[in-house]
Amino acid sequence: MAGSNSETGKTGATGRTGRQKTVRDMILSLGLIMIAAAVIYVFIPHDDSPPDIKPVDYRVELLTARRAASYPVAAPEGLSTGWKATSVRFRGDEFDAWHLGFNAPGGQYVQVEQSTQKPGAFIDTASQGAEATKATQRIDGRTWTRYTGGRYDALVLSEKGSTTVVAGTGSYAQLTEMAQALKTE
Repeated sequence: MAGSNSETGKTGATGRTGRQKTVRDMILSLGLIMIAAAVIYVFIPHDDSPPDIKPVDYRVELLTARRAASYPVAAPEGLSTGWKATSVRFRGDEFDAWHLGFNAPGGQYVQVEQSTQKPGAFIDTASQGAEATKATQRIDGRTWTRYTGGRYDALVLSEKGSTTVVAGTGSYAQLTEMAQALKTE
């Protein structure tokens, strides 16, 4: 029995040494992985600056929309060079839907949406769920209603036959600037 106790003692000690070696090897491996990750991070170039936004030319789509739509299609004129058009589309088969998106000064987004769709559904989609407020403002002799609370804030103009929504992440001052710049011819 004495012999078996000494063997058991040896096995127990060897087992502990083996476990300690395994933990040490895991820690060394983790350290090597972290060093490799740090080297990769330091030596591989990465750019944290905002992406360069390429403006789109929307003149052809605007001419097409103005010929095809059943309402006067609006587009801005005279905006400062800080405004860059980033997206444009006209869908005559979907309520004559006109969309023109802009990167505004300061990196915010402002879009112009027009459609013959029923105002309730169209405004909800174009403003991304904003709700009407009691605030209105006069821009070029027309009364626009402020919307807030959704993903975007918005200015909404309801006219006979169409609805215009100027919405986005921009401030009300930027939304107003866009609405003031809108021309239909």
